[in-house]
Amino acid sequence: MIKAVFFDFYGTLARFYPPREEVQAQAIGNFGYAVTREGLVRGYALADDFMAQVNAGERPMSQRQGEARVQFFAEYEQRILRGAGVEVDVATARRIWERVQQIPYGLALYDDALPVLAALKGRGLILGILSNIGRNPRQLTDAHGLTPYLDFAVTSEEIGSTKPHPPMFLAALERAGVEASEAMHVGDSYLSDVQGARNMGIAAVLVDREGVMTEANDCVKVSGLMEVVGLV
Repeated sequence: MIKAVFFDFYGTLARFYPPREEVQAQAIGNFGYAVTREGLVRGYALADDFMAQVNAGERPMSQRQGEARVQFFAEYEQRILRGAGVEVDVATARRIWERVQQIPYGLALYDDALPVLAALKGRGLILGILSNIGRNPRQLTDAHGLTPYLDFAVTSEEIGSTKPHPPMFLAALERAGVEASEAMHVGDSYLSDVQGARNMGIAAVLVDREGVMTEANDCVKVSGLMEVVGLV
């Protein structure tokens, strides 16, 4: 019986606003490349998987500063462009990423985020956020109006570790006061969220809003958060 549900934050409950595909298209257009939204969606899937692999390694993003962090995002940008059908060298990708950073954008909740949290809270479930974002947990939840719906939030900044590593999930289980078999984790990364949760004995749900994770066929997959309500 599921007693607690953990949610990833970015890509699951929240997204960039304006959408990151629009920001990318604007930045890329300044360099004379033509891309489509569909191509950028594919590209971000490649780039996000790259980030998940890095976070699963011995030197996750939280430990990369200065030139090492800049180099990572140059390679991240390369993969975005590759998915959109554009091949560039690392130096060009770096300049495009720098342009992306100059375009104002923020974070906004998906339309289904609060209704789903409210529905699950109404059932008496323990709810938490489990995120690799480098922010203070309370600042994160307060900024997006999530605090009234949550029992806790765990971020990589607080724990000093990232998903898919065990410390993130262990912290969530401890704060929820439940066994792994009584918890479910919902996220948009197969490696960070699904495999990380499974390795701890936690049920996992993969959020694939754009329908691009065609190779992830061995897990429960949803196209929106409302489907999660029916799984609990």
